[in-house]
Parts: sequence; structure tokens; C-alpha cells
Amino acid sequence: MRDLHLIVVGKLNDKSIEDLESVYFKRLTSPKLHIYEARAHSEDLAKEAKEVLAKIDDISKSENPYIVLMMEKGKQFTSVEFSKWLSGISDRQSVVFVIGGASGHGEEVIKRAHFKLSLSELTYPHKLARLLLVEQIYRAQTIAAGHPYNK
Repeated sequence: MRDLHLIVVGKLNDKSIEDLESVYFKRLTSPKLHIYEARAHSEDLAKEAKEVLAKIDDISKSENPYIVLMMEKGKQFTSVEFSKWLSGISDRQSVVFVIGGASGHGEEVIKRAHFKLSLSELTYPHKLARLLLVEQIYRAQTIAAGHPYNK
């Protein structure tokens, strides 16, 4: 499997969530997950998009990533379906997940995306969405490995 990347607009700045995230982050072995924080710009989508695209371009220097935007209106999966989907893509190329700022994603980021994914029909604060996505990536890894974590 190729590496996974998560670009998040804004900083986590919450010790309790950072601690929970680090538990899953340490457990992730293959594929490896890299997290990048892009600077938030007071809901200025064009500036935020520029920050996100700069991170994507840096990753693209060594890889041709599959770009996945986290969005309310994106495709929803069960954990087992997500594991199969992610394994299928990450076997071929690296994956970049993008969690946008408070106002969503800038138009230029949307144009570059290959896929739109939703964690739920519910709306989450960005810091919780980040934690949930990291946990689901770990869960997908355990499902693919046949580990009982998902049960």
C-alpha cells in the first residue's frame, strides 16, 4: 500500500483530541499516514485553497496522489466498504484526504479532487472530523488485515 496523506485547514489545538489521535496514529503501520496542517484564513476560501494546493503540489513532486475531499455531500461507506475502497486505491497510488476550513473547500481544490467522501450526514467540528477520519483509516487497516478490532 502507498502512503496516505491528510491535509487539514487549521490547527488541532485541543490536547484531549490530540492525545486520542496520537493513539491511532501510532497504531497505523501500513499504509503510513502523514498529517499536514494548512493555515486557515478567516473563511477566505481562495487563500485557504492556495494553502491546500501548495501542500498537494509538494506531495505531488514525488507521487501522483488520488485527492479525496471530505464533504457533507460526499459518498458514504460502511467501515468494511471504506476498507475495501481505500485498499483498492492505495494499492495503486498514494491518497490525499483534505478536510477544508469552516466554509468548506475553495473552488480550485474542488476542481483538483478525484473523489468526495463523507463521514456521515451529520456535521462535525473539523477537529472531530479529523479524529474520526484517522480512526476510520486505522479501522480500515485492521479490517484489511483480518484483525478483530472492527468487531
